[in-house]
Amino acid sequence: MNQESKLATAVAGLLAASSMLVTSTAQAVPDAPTHWEKCAGVAKAGMNDCGALDGKHGCSGQASMDKDPNEWVYTPSGTCAKIGGVVAKVKPAK
Repeated sequence: MNQESKLATAVAGLLAASSMLVTSTAQAVPDAPTHWEKCAGVAKAGMNDCGALDGKHGCSGQASMDKDPNEWVYTPSGTCAKIGGVVAKVKPAK
């Protein structure tokens, strides 16, 4: 394999890897439109939508136990209380 082929293969691999990363990151956390609310205390272990409310971690899927009051998931508006959760206050973006 000549130098040009190696470079082309490396670039193609990097592009493929970065496109997969962008795709998986874009799907990790849904947008929070007005008809959704953060519902705390109902997430199953490993199924939270984003960082813990107490700052214990900053990523989705890191809840360590079921129904932790600091872990949350997005639910349709009006659903959270019906399933035993508490609507978490959303801090406005700076």
